[in-house]
Parts: sequence; structure tokens; C-alpha cells
Amino acid sequence: MKKTFTLLTVLVMISSIAFFSFKSTPVYADDETPVVTLGTSLTENQKQGTIKTLTASLNGGNYQTITVTGSDLVKYLNPSGDNFITSSRVWSSAMIQKTSSGSGINVKILDYNGKNNITTITANQYKNAAVTAGITDANIYVTSAVPIDGSGALAGVYAAYAKSGNALNQKQINAAQDEMSTLSGITQANKNKDGYSDSQLNNAVAGAKSDMAKIGNNISDSQIRDIVNNQIKINHLGNTITNNQKTQIVNLLIEIRDSGALKSRSFKQQASALSKNIQNSSKRIFDKLNTQENRNWLQQIWQNIVNWFNGLFGGAIVLG
Repeated sequence: MKKTFTLLTVLVMISSIAFFSFKSTPVYADDETPVVTLGTSLTENQKQGTIKTLTASLNGGNYQTITVTGSDLVKYLNPSGDNFITSSRVWSSAMIQKTSSGSGINVKILDYNGKNNITTITANQYKNAAVTAGITDANIYVTSAVPIDGSGALAGVYAAYAKSGNALNQKQINAAQDEMSTLSGITQANKNKDGYSDSQLNNAVAGAKSDMAKIGNNISDSQIRDIVNNQIKINHLGNTITNNQKTQIVNLLIEIRDSGALKSRSFKQQASALSKNIQNSSKRIFDKLNTQENRNWLQQIWQNIVNWFNGLFGGAIVLG
């Protein structure tokens, strides 16, 4: 029998699907003590200044500290292609604080004595790298007493996880470090270009991770390429991202797949939460993307939904 649906009926059905897909009951993490990671090269005054900067949000609450040395850089970062030695100096420091389940990764780069000394890596790049490395539901604070690119700041977080008995997968760490380098390079190359922002790039990568996770660890290279093309379009980066940069992103996501990250049940949730986090923290940028072109794209999505229901029920959907 031919079935005819009104627009209202379809909207109700879609709303019901969305409600049951996204409604969840939060499960809160155990009350774990935040860990402050201190670079071994800090002077005593710099060490105290770093602790004061990183723990300000704790309002006098408890924390524990670990020292990050050149040996930690060798252990965690050299496998991804860096060339640290055990005597390498370390200044960039961090604090990791567990948060409630499902809250995702939040990163804040903190000024040291009124100056941002993390010269290259952005907060959103740290967020994406943390998700790739397998870190879940945490606030991460980063600072440095001296100007530094910031690429080694997460080494302390990796070390903190290991010393707490929750060592991260080294292949995922390698992918995370490559991710920071790749996204940082693309942002530097497109700096000050109209229609480009680091938030758009990182939202595209976070969205791609979420899309990949829906397919699973057996996702093909061509599927990853299609996902990247779609995310670049969604985030209105088609006029700025070059073919070479697109290839870099595709290769990065293939590395993330091969690292085993997609096997984690939490990866999809963390990537999705990250995308929402990036959009909320850069609301002004994403509001500007609500152009007529974007609205036309949404209309196409609606038409696809109509076609889907039409095929599902074997009849026409009457819009009116």
C-alpha cells in the first residue's frame, strides 16, 4: 500500500530518532588528583611560577607533580620522528585533570607572567592530538616559562598516564604527535588567509575522526578520502586547503586508523565531543559560516532525508 507522509510527520519521526540517539545519562569519573608535569630545565623560581600558573583553577586544591626529563622526550616523542636526546632541555609544562565521563577533552594554554610562551601549537591542535593519543575526558592546561613551540608539552601527560598505570598506545602517541605537526604546518601556511581559521581545520579533522569511527577500523583509504573531502566542504575550507594539504590530512587519518585508535569504544564519543567543543569555543567563526551556501547545503541534506524515507516506505512524501 502506498503511504503518504506530511512534513510534520517526518519531522516528528526525525526528532524522535535524534532524541533517542543523543540522550544519555552522565556517569561521573572518580575524584582523581590532578597531575602537574614540570619540565626538568625550569629554575626553582620558574618551577614555582609554573605551578602557580597551572594550579590556579584548583583554588588551593590538592595536586601531585612529576618531572619531565629528556629521557621522557626520547621515549615518547622520538618514535614519531623527533631527535631528542636524554640531555635535552624541557620547559613546557602541563596539568591534567580528569573530568566527568562524556565531557571530552578541553585544553587551555595559559599565559606565564602575562605572556603566551607556546609559540606554535594551538589549543585545538592539542585537543585533537589528545583524542588521537587515547586520552579521554580531561582538562589539560599548558604553559611554558620560556618561548617554545609547544610540541613536547603532551610528553608530560603521556608520562603521567604511564606512571599511573594507564600507559597509552605508542602508535597512537606517534599519530598524535604527527597530527600536531601536520595541523600546525597547515595553519602556518594559511595564516591570515581569508576564509581560513585553525578552528575550521581542527573541526574538520575532529568531524572526520567521528565519521571514521562510525564505519570502524576496517574503513578503506578511499572512504577516508571521501570523508576528508566532505569535511573540508562542510567547514568551508575548499578555497584555502590545497591538494597537497588535503593529502597530508588524508595520510594523517590513515595513520590514525592504522594506530588502532578506531578500535576504542570511546574514540567516537571523544571525537564528537571535541567537534562540539571547538564549535562552542569559536562560536563567532562558525556563526559566520551560516551563509546562504551553507543553508543550500542543509536543504540538500533535507532532500536526502526525504529520498531516504521515500525509499524506506515505498511511497511519496508530501511536503505540505
